[in-house]
Amino acid sequence: MLYLGCPQWSSHAWKGNLFSSQCKNTDMLSEYAQYFNAVEGNTSFYASPSASTLLRWANSVPDDFKFTFKFHRAISHESKLTNIQTELTQWFSLFSPILEKTGQVMLQLPSSFSPNDLPKLSQFINLLPKELNYGVEVRHAEFFKKGEAEIALNQLLIKNNINRITMDTRALFAVKPSTDVLIDAQSKKPHLPVHAIATSTQPMVRFVIADLQSDYKTFYKPWLSKINQWLDEGKTPYVFFHTADNRQAPLLARQFCKDLGYTHPVLTPFNGEKEAQQPTLF
Repeated sequence: MLYLGCPQWSSHAWKGNLFSSQCKNTDMLSEYAQYFNAVEGNTSFYASPSASTLLRWANSVPDDFKFTFKFHRAISHESKLTNIQTELTQWFSLFSPILEKTGQVMLQLPSSFSPNDLPKLSQFINLLPKELNYGVEVRHAEFFKKGEAEIALNQLLIKNNINRITMDTRALFAVKPSTDVLIDAQSKKPHLPVHAIATSTQPMVRFVIADLQSDYKTFYKPWLSKINQWLDEGKTPYVFFHTADNRQAPLLARQFCKDLGYTHPVLTPFNGEKEAQQPTLF
């Protein structure tokens, strides 16, 4: 099984393309889920939704759809995984209505989280409910040098069946930052080496480009082989597609799936495209 998605499920820029032109805000998730079977739940990193909102989200998607929510930044960045038992319990209690449709819970760690902090990560992992799947994204440079720090991180994740999340921003940084959108995207995204490793059964890739007019295929062609390899090995990859402003993220996902040769709903005409193809009376 391959899960494909975008870093969000709602964007007014997708009206008339992924979405029908008159799509209401409250219907965006259900229309998104007609074509994608996963989404990055980045909103949970910045704010905690209400229980009623989570239940509405869960009821807006089919049973085989998977969210991948992030732990709140108060846990990962502000408390730095220290003395967070209460916050962690509250987080899982809040998200309980939607955990059945959550494919992975993501822990995004700041660049300040260094190899010296690995004991904190180990202690944090011991607090997690074992029945869920987890992914960890690190951003400290030492975790990308194939030395002792990276080996220790990978061994910790493998031991606990936790996925190491790969964020590939090479195509984004290969483009000169000539617009405000690119300047903003490059200032916010990490620029780190790419190590395609599966430390558990659900490897996750976050692939970021500038736009569809740039030379992005050079960077994702190796991912076509890697994703097929993981599928052949019985793994369940998650691949999320970003563009600098995410306007073209659904189209990037479709192109990747087409090049991969994988049958997926994203290959069918989007609601806005079907709408445009309808004959008119005049």
